[in-house]
Amino acid sequence: MVIPWVGFPLGALLKRFEPNSKARYVAFKTVMRPAEMPGQRFPVLDWPYVEGLRIDEAMHPLALLAVGLYGQTLPNQNGAPLRLVVPWKYGFKGIKSIVEIRFTERQPPTSWNLSAPREYGFYANVNPSVDHPRWSQAQERRIGASLFASKQATLPFNGYADQVAALYKGLDLRKFY
Repeated sequence: MVIPWVGFPLGALLKRFEPNSKARYVAFKTVMRPAEMPGQRFPVLDWPYVEGLRIDEAMHPLALLAVGLYGQTLPNQNGAPLRLVVPWKYGFKGIKSIVEIRFTERQPPTSWNLSAPREYGFYANVNPSVDHPRWSQAQERRIGASLFASKQATLPFNGYADQVAALYKGLDLRKFY
């Protein structure tokens, strides 16, 4: 699904804080308000939601901090006031309602990787050749298509391979999913 996000490159914000040479990752944390966010009342995950990127991924111009969509201010249900958009990765990397961003030397924990490490890797790049342990990721049905519509081949890096594949040169994408 193509979403017309309103926002700015994450790298533009990160450069303002001049990360030192030890910074290898960027860690994110979401707001923790179970009274307002009923899903946080259930122990599906260890709340608050946390996510992370390598610093080179975070500095890529396609990594955005969204403050709106469709020309409007970002609604609460879509992650207001600030959400991460990394279009070449699976959707769970797009942390919503961000309240903390920090640099770190070590790979930060991520909510789904902590919850189910065999199923959700840190990188989470769209990779049709690496199946989720419970389903194939080789084909997909477009959002809005009929349940009976035929599926199409999933594109590596969600169709952004020309722009981002170089970030992962030499990395075993089957091992580091």
